[in-house]
Amino acid sequence: MNDSNTHNSTPAQLTARKTADDTLTVFLSGKWTLDQPLPDIIELKKALTADNAVRTLSFDTQTLQEWDSGLLVFLIKARDLASSRNLTQNLNIDLSGLPDGAKRLFQLTTAVPKREGAEKSDTREPFLAKTGGAVINIAGSFKEMLDFIGDASIALLKFMTGRATYRSSDLFLIIQECGVEALAIVTLISVLIGLILAFVGAIQLAMFGAQVYVADLVAIAMLREMGAMMTGIIMAGRTGAAFAAQLGTMQVNEEIDALKTLGLQPMEFLVLPRMLALILMMPLLCIYSDLMGVLGGAVVGIGAFDITPVQYFEQTRGSVHLSHFLLGVVKSIIFGIVIALAGCQRGMNCGRSATAVGYAATSAVVTAIVIIIALDGLFAVITNILGV
Repeated sequence: MNDSNTHNSTPAQLTARKTADDTLTVFLSGKWTLDQPLPDIIELKKALTADNAVRTLSFDTQTLQEWDSGLLVFLIKARDLASSRNLTQNLNIDLSGLPDGAKRLFQLTTAVPKREGAEKSDTREPFLAKTGGAVINIAGSFKEMLDFIGDASIALLKFMTGRATYRSSDLFLIIQECGVEALAIVTLISVLIGLILAFVGAIQLAMFGAQVYVADLVAIAMLREMGAMMTGIIMAGRTGAAFAAQLGTMQVNEEIDALKTLGLQPMEFLVLPRMLALILMMPLLCIYSDLMGVLGGAVVGIGAFDITPVQYFEQTRGSVHLSHFLLGVVKSIIFGIVIALAGCQRGMNCGRSATAVGYAATSAVVTAIVIIIALDGLFAVITNILGV
């Protein structure tokens, strides 16, 4: 909103003086726009506190040249100052001297009551209250996750009995996104991990003339630990975040509500295909990652430490057992379930704003990676106890 009376604009000026026994008139002149400094409300406060007999606050804008929302901001501050000046009797505000547009806009600010909690409170929440709130939020999140896991398990059982409602085309599309389209990044990371393991291990083993055992180191580390874990972390950042963003956007657009209205279960129609895709693709990606890691280690072992190709791969074959391979595959399946559940749960419980979608994607990645690393440590302890 902008009224202009003259092209020769001057800076905004404010003068307050009594025009009657109980009336303080504020004379506004010049250009009251946000593109220049405006008079501070402190000037009006001094004039009000100087005379307790004032009961009415009026405005004179005859010399006002130009105004926009800067004038409205000042008027709102003046209204708040008038209402807080005296606890026993507030000032009356006379708007008759304001431009018609400013009067209408100012009246709109009082047409709707202020929503509770809309303004940030200056009071600090006590430490115990913060701690208690955090614990309650964590407990609530844990309950939501348990509920989601239960619903997902029911959907999986319905799939096994052939009663689940989903589209096969969606499943194949998600399988392609989780499988073939992920090969490039899995290849790059796995080869680099194999190179790093081989280089670090070979330098230490070379001190004892045992650099040939770098093949054992790389093969066992990739098959037991690094293949499954790195694939899980890659898929958590790539696919888990995508699941959360997709479902979160559908939540914002009320598409999930529409599915419920049509009688379709979102858990079966949306979550089940994503969970099945990761359960099917994660073992294959893990096996592929193992192979790429071994090849990356072979590049270092053969190229930098005078190990022949035959010697390297024979050493690898002799060190690898079926238990190493199966352990990595089982881990990858469990990691795939974790990634799917974390991504879909954050997306389905997303708020209805763009910010909430971003938060859901970030939270899905962090949750999946933390659980993957914790589970990998648990597997290490269990296999050590069992002697596997």
